[in-house]
Amino acid sequence: MTKVLVIEDDSLVSRTLISHLKKRGFEVRGAENGEEGLALFRDFQPDLALLDVKLPDINGLDVLKQVKAENKTATVIIMTAFDDMRTTVEAVKAGAFEYLVKPLDNLELDLTIDKALQMKALEAKVSYLLEEKQKEYQIDNIIGRSPQMREVFKMIGLVANTRTNILIQGESGTGKELVAKAIHYNGPFRDEPFIVINCSAISDTLLESELFGHVRGAFTDAVAETRGKFEIAGKGTLFLDEIGDISPGLQSKLLRVIESRDFMKVGGEKVLKTEARIIAATNQNLQELVAQGKFREDLYYRLKVVEINIPPLRERREDIPDLVAYLLEKINRDLKKNVRKVPPEVMDYLVNQPWKGNVRELENALIRAVILAKGDVILKEYLPLEPSRPVRDEDQSPLTRELVPLWEIEKRYIQYVLEATRGSKSRASQVLDISRPTLDKKIKDYDLRIDTSD
Repeated sequence: MTKVLVIEDDSLVSRTLISHLKKRGFEVRGAENGEEGLALFRDFQPDLALLDVKLPDINGLDVLKQVKAENKTATVIIMTAFDDMRTTVEAVKAGAFEYLVKPLDNLELDLTIDKALQMKALEAKVSYLLEEKQKEYQIDNIIGRSPQMREVFKMIGLVANTRTNILIQGESGTGKELVAKAIHYNGPFRDEPFIVINCSAISDTLLESELFGHVRGAFTDAVAETRGKFEIAGKGTLFLDEIGDISPGLQSKLLRVIESRDFMKVGGEKVLKTEARIIAATNQNLQELVAQGKFREDLYYRLKVVEINIPPLRERREDIPDLVAYLLEKINRDLKKNVRKVPPEVMDYLVNQPWKGNVRELENALIRAVILAKGDVILKEYLPLEPSRPVRDEDQSPLTRELVPLWEIEKRYIQYVLEATRGSKSRASQVLDISRPTLDKKIKDYDLRIDTSD
């Protein structure tokens, strides 16, 4: 039952309010002064409070400030007989949800209460989703008991509460973004945005606009002013993936932002400030790129204030059984399947694979095996084979012995995966390790046959 607290010194108004609210099905308590109201607020823990400004002992706005200091999510509606702008502004600044003028209109009161409770429910849902998101990227959800991974966990714990720049290095598929998210969501600015930019997937011109934003008319397609990722990130984290691929010109501009903490939009003249923490990642050896003159040495040292190296899966094979168990749980949940049994010989096979694509390749292999499984057991025949063997007709492979263009091979394989997943675009995009929009585009471009199931 929704609990409502009425803090009102006028006994007639208080009784009328309490009676009306009880008829609406609320559990209601009343207080006649500020001290009693504060004590009752702590004991009763109401979902909503109706608070009069004019109280015999404490000003209602001071009661509001005390309530919000003790519970910033408290929902309080201010009531007053004096409709003046100063009181309204002070009430809103102090955190009041709404400001009602006496004599109260029951219809207006009910609408305001309903709106406040709906907003409170929405905020609770958002808070829950944020907590779930944070749980998803807790250190406990990065799997590994090997000495190398314990070192990674230690580094995450050490840097999470700092604002220092971090460089994460590791092969493709090792989980660099997952580590970056763990750092962000376990830090004090977890409620701020976590913004990802893949530096290798965007041209230099577009990447500069993505990072800094642009003003209207800055270039041909700049029909409106846009905010860049540095601006959007606020006090959060800007994750620059594949940082080794940015051009020398953009390296200089990025260095300036790191040093001065300010930037200008493309084509703009106004200087904007940034408080975003930068986490960069790469699968390349930046030190070698510096030696080759392909990456600025000063930028390299600015980015690697703290360096985290993620080991490839082949160097921590003892983690593979735990990873398989974790990934199967996740895959079964996503695909609404129940394939959790892994025979010993299959687990040995998984442990001894080279996994050149690391955890991402292992996950994709397990997704494929779960999709193709007839029962609740992972079978070796549904897993990729290593080393590769000649293609046979009975394999039903999309590949052939004939020499064809690369795009033809891609077209056939996507068609093969769509058929294997019974037309599920969600499952197919997971197996192919591409986004749903990218899959939709390829289906359209290649004019593929699909019996859509989702």
